[in-house]
Amino acid sequence: MTHSIELIEDTETLALAQALIKNPSVSPKDAGCQALMIQRLAAMGFDITPMPFADVENFWALKDSGIPGPTLVFAGHTDVVPAGPLTDWTYPPFEATVSDGWLYGRGSADMKSALAAMIIACERFIHQQGDFIGKIGFLITSDEEAAAKHGTVRVMQALADAKIHFDYCVVGEPSSSKTLGDMIRVGRRGSLNAHLLIRGKSGHVAYPDTLKNPIHQAMPAINALACKQWDQGNDFFPATTFQVSNFNAGVGVQNVVPGDAQIEFNFRYSSASTQADLIGQTEAILAAHGLDFEIKWSLSGEPFLTEKGRLIDAAVASLRTITGQEVILSTGGGTSDGRFIAPYGIELIELGLVNETIHKVNERVRVEDLAVLTTIYTDLLARLVGNHD
Repeated sequence: MTHSIELIEDTETLALAQALIKNPSVSPKDAGCQALMIQRLAAMGFDITPMPFADVENFWALKDSGIPGPTLVFAGHTDVVPAGPLTDWTYPPFEATVSDGWLYGRGSADMKSALAAMIIACERFIHQQGDFIGKIGFLITSDEEAAAKHGTVRVMQALADAKIHFDYCVVGEPSSSKTLGDMIRVGRRGSLNAHLLIRGKSGHVAYPDTLKNPIHQAMPAINALACKQWDQGNDFFPATTFQVSNFNAGVGVQNVVPGDAQIEFNFRYSSASTQADLIGQTEAILAAHGLDFEIKWSLSGEPFLTEKGRLIDAAVASLRTITGQEVILSTGGGTSDGRFIAPYGIELIELGLVNETIHKVNERVRVEDLAVLTTIYTDLLARLVGNHD
């Protein structure tokens, strides 16, 4: 099979990306994005299953070739983070402006342009290929950027209950670092959150002997947690990190010691540690400092890793052929909905546009990258479910 690409403006992918961006789908709202996608998928013969949960819109779409083979699923989200101060944007965040070869707009990089590329890639593959093997699916949610409680996690539970399994998953998160295709995510670190309450004894600052200052008590313990080497990481993940995100104490005046301090922190952890290890060690350190404390834990996701197999091999070969560069396989960055999909035994990668401007004012992507990403997705379809007889 010969692979080639013309670096010209991809009007089809660009037009669909602009249509999606113009819908202000601030999480968990979908604002009509999924309807646009469903219309295109239905026209290709996909069976569409809306799967709303609570106030979140999700859908599952599947096209069965009727020929035995693997199932390749494209996954992603239509919701975006808030735009922030509109006056800080060069172009309005929901107008999808093209200027000097860039597409501007909230969601242009994360990840509406990738959703458009997935749709157009399927249209081209089905038109060009005719017959294919196995099945092609879409798993789309509007609940990734915020709570992520009624989106992909619920859809995967429902699919499992219905005994629906798939083999490969490409999540369209913006995985690239500097140039399109220079990096794909093959896993993510786990994310463990804590809300810590340290109780003290309040009173006037002039009478320290009668006080128990929770801020003073907290500082050595937090320093011990921050300085601890939790693990060394491993061949696939960097070492586990600890970061304080919020520290709240005080009553708003300078002469009163507060009665408690509340601290929030997060672990981004490798597979060299477990949730139980981190909780046990943390609480032991807090107890060793003599604190009167209460702590509540919440898990955002366990670490996951896709080891080298057919999906990664196909993605690396596709990127090498189309972009001409070697690919870094990474487990860095934040969390993604991949954490809800990979535990079901599915080979999963995240492959999308450059992430330099995600969640920022003036989020943007190169227009020419839309054409390249569409070609990459089309090529992956050919490699994984193409009928090569």
